[in-house]
Amino acid sequence: MEQLKKFSSWLNQGFNWVAGAGLVIMLALTVADVIAIKIFSSPIPGAIELVSFLGVVVVAFALGYTQQLKGHIQVEFFVTRLPEKIRDIFGILVSLIGIILFALLAWRSFEYARVLQLAGEVSMTQRIPFYPFVYAIGVCCIPVCLQLLIELIVYVKRMAAK
Repeated sequence: MEQLKKFSSWLNQGFNWVAGAGLVIMLALTVADVIAIKIFSSPIPGAIELVSFLGVVVVAFALGYTQQLKGHIQVEFFVTRLPEKIRDIFGILVSLIGIILFALLAWRSFEYARVLQLAGEVSMTQRIPFYPFVYAIGVCCIPVCLQLLIELIVYVKRMAAK
Protein backbone atom coordinates (compact mmCIF):
# COMPACT_ATOMS: atom_id res chain seq x y z
CA MET A 1 0.00 0.00 0.00
CA GLU A 2 2.84 2.39 0.83
CA GLN A 3 4.43 1.71 -2.57
CA LEU A 4 1.13 2.58 -4.27
CA LYS A 5 0.83 5.80 -2.25
CA LYS A 6 4.41 6.80 -3.11
CA PHE A 7 3.89 6.08 -6.80
CA SER A 8 0.60 8.01 -6.84
CA SER A 9 2.19 10.95 -5.02
CA TRP A 10 5.15 10.97 -7.42
CA LEU A 11 2.87 10.78 -10.46
CA ASN A 12 0.51 13.48 -9.19
CA GLN A 13 3.38 15.82 -8.33
CA GLY A 14 4.92 15.31 -11.77
CA PHE A 15 1.62 16.06 -13.47
CA ASN A 16 1.19 19.09 -11.22
CA TRP A 17 4.56 20.42 -12.41
CA VAL A 18 3.27 20.17 -15.98
CA ALA A 19 0.16 22.11 -14.92
CA GLY A 20 2.35 24.73 -13.26
CA ALA A 21 4.51 25.09 -16.35
CA GLY A 22 1.37 25.47 -18.45
CA LEU A 23 0.15 28.20 -16.12
CA VAL A 24 3.45 30.09 -16.35
CA ILE A 25 3.44 29.84 -20.15
CA MET A 26 -0.19 30.96 -20.23
CA LEU A 27 0.66 33.98 -18.08
CA ALA A 28 3.72 34.87 -20.18
CA LEU A 29 1.75 34.54 -23.41
CA THR A 30 -1.07 36.73 -22.09
CA VAL A 31 1.36 39.41 -20.93
CA ALA A 32 3.23 39.28 -24.26
CA ASP A 33 -0.06 39.56 -26.15
CA VAL A 34 -1.14 42.61 -24.14
CA ILE A 35 2.27 44.24 -24.64
CA ALA A 36 2.15 43.47 -28.38
CA ILE A 37 -1.29 45.07 -28.63
CA LYS A 38 -0.26 48.20 -26.69
CA ILE A 39 3.16 48.74 -28.28
CA PHE A 40 2.79 47.34 -31.80
CA SER A 41 -1.01 47.64 -32.15
CA SER A 42 -1.06 44.01 -33.21
CA PRO A 43 -1.91 40.95 -31.12
CA ILE A 44 0.06 37.72 -31.21
CA PRO A 45 -1.68 35.56 -33.83
CA GLY A 46 -3.47 32.65 -32.22
CA ALA A 47 -2.73 33.76 -28.65
CA ILE A 48 -6.32 33.18 -27.57
CA GLU A 49 -6.22 29.64 -29.00
CA LEU A 50 -2.93 28.88 -27.29
CA VAL A 51 -4.19 30.20 -23.95
CA SER A 52 -7.30 28.04 -24.33
CA PHE A 53 -5.23 24.93 -25.00
CA LEU A 54 -2.96 25.78 -22.08
CA GLY A 55 -6.06 26.11 -19.90
CA VAL A 56 -6.86 22.49 -20.70
CA VAL A 57 -3.31 21.50 -19.73
CA VAL A 58 -3.48 23.43 -16.45
CA VAL A 59 -6.83 22.02 -15.36
CA ALA A 60 -6.32 18.42 -16.53
CA PHE A 61 -2.81 17.97 -15.18
CA ALA A 62 -3.73 19.45 -11.77
CA LEU A 63 -6.67 17.08 -11.16
CA GLY A 64 -4.77 14.23 -9.50
CA TYR A 65 -2.69 16.44 -7.23
CA THR A 66 -5.77 18.37 -6.17
CA GLN A 67 -7.48 15.07 -5.32
CA GLN A 68 -4.41 13.99 -3.37
CA LEU A 69 -4.58 17.20 -1.30
CA LYS A 70 -8.37 16.80 -0.95
CA GLY A 71 -8.67 20.19 -2.59
CA HIS A 72 -11.85 19.50 -4.54
CA ILE A 73 -15.06 21.00 -3.26
CA GLN A 74 -16.96 18.73 -0.89
CA VAL A 75 -20.20 19.37 0.90
CA GLU A 76 -19.59 17.95 4.35
CA PHE A 77 -22.12 19.86 6.41
CA PHE A 78 -24.40 16.84 6.69
CA VAL A 79 -21.80 14.07 6.63
CA THR A 80 -19.64 15.47 9.45
CA ARG A 81 -22.58 15.13 11.83
CA LEU A 82 -22.95 11.40 11.18
CA PRO A 83 -21.25 8.60 13.13
CA GLU A 84 -17.77 7.65 11.89
CA LYS A 85 -18.91 4.31 10.44
CA ILE A 86 -21.56 6.02 8.30
CA ARG A 87 -19.00 8.64 7.20
CA ASP A 88 -16.71 5.80 6.07
CA ILE A 89 -19.59 4.27 4.09
CA PHE A 90 -20.15 7.63 2.41
CA GLY A 91 -16.40 7.82 1.72
CA ILE A 92 -16.50 4.39 0.09
CA LEU A 93 -19.50 5.34 -2.05
CA VAL A 94 -18.00 8.65 -3.12
CA SER A 95 -14.68 7.00 -3.95
CA LEU A 96 -16.39 4.28 -6.01
CA ILE A 97 -18.53 6.81 -7.87
CA GLY A 98 -15.44 8.95 -8.49
CA ILE A 99 -13.46 6.00 -9.84
CA ILE A 100 -16.32 5.09 -12.18
CA LEU A 101 -16.74 8.70 -13.29
CA PHE A 102 -13.05 9.31 -14.03
CA ALA A 103 -12.62 5.89 -15.66
CA LEU A 104 -15.53 6.69 -17.97
CA LEU A 105 -14.09 10.14 -18.63
CA ALA A 106 -10.71 8.63 -19.52
CA TRP A 107 -12.26 6.00 -21.78
CA ARG A 108 -14.52 8.46 -23.61
CA SER A 109 -11.69 11.00 -23.91
CA PHE A 110 -9.49 8.42 -25.62
CA GLU A 111 -12.33 7.51 -27.98
CA TYR A 112 -13.12 11.14 -28.77
CA ALA A 113 -9.45 11.98 -29.27
CA ARG A 114 -9.19 9.16 -31.78
CA VAL A 115 -12.22 10.53 -33.67
CA LEU A 116 -10.66 14.01 -33.71
CA GLN A 117 -7.36 12.55 -34.88
CA LEU A 118 -8.96 10.63 -37.75
CA ALA A 119 -11.07 13.64 -38.74
CA GLY A 120 -8.04 15.94 -38.68
CA GLU A 121 -9.74 18.57 -36.49
CA VAL A 122 -7.53 21.61 -35.94
CA SER A 123 -7.90 25.09 -34.46
CA MET A 124 -8.90 27.94 -36.77
CA THR A 125 -5.95 30.32 -36.56
CA GLN A 126 -2.84 28.26 -35.78
CA ARG A 127 -4.18 24.95 -37.10
CA ILE A 128 -3.18 23.18 -33.86
CA PRO A 129 -4.64 19.66 -33.68
CA PHE A 130 -7.20 19.14 -30.92
CA TYR A 131 -6.60 15.45 -30.34
CA PRO A 132 -3.37 15.63 -28.26
CA PHE A 133 -5.16 17.75 -25.68
CA VAL A 134 -8.11 15.35 -25.50
CA TYR A 135 -5.70 12.43 -25.13
CA ALA A 136 -4.04 14.39 -22.32
CA ILE A 137 -7.38 14.71 -20.53
CA GLY A 138 -7.79 10.94 -20.72
CA VAL A 139 -4.28 10.32 -19.42
CA CYS A 140 -4.80 12.80 -16.58
CA CYS A 141 -7.89 10.91 -15.39
CA ILE A 142 -5.78 7.83 -14.63
CA PRO A 143 -3.90 9.32 -11.63
CA VAL A 144 -7.22 10.60 -10.28
CA CYS A 145 -8.59 7.04 -10.43
CA LEU A 146 -5.46 5.78 -8.72
CA GLN A 147 -5.78 8.37 -5.94
CA LEU A 148 -9.47 7.54 -5.49
CA LEU A 149 -8.58 3.83 -5.33
CA ILE A 150 -6.10 4.58 -2.54
CA GLU A 151 -8.78 6.53 -0.67
CA LEU A 152 -11.24 3.66 -1.18
CA ILE A 153 -8.74 1.16 0.25
CA VAL A 154 -8.12 3.43 3.26
CA TYR A 155 -11.87 3.66 3.96
CA VAL A 156 -12.35 -0.11 3.60
CA LYS A 157 -9.38 -0.86 5.88
CA ARG A 158 -10.66 1.60 8.46
CA MET A 159 -14.12 -0.01 8.39
CA ALA A 160 -12.65 -3.52 8.61
CA ALA A 161 -10.58 -2.51 11.65
CA LYS A 162 -13.70 -1.49 13.59
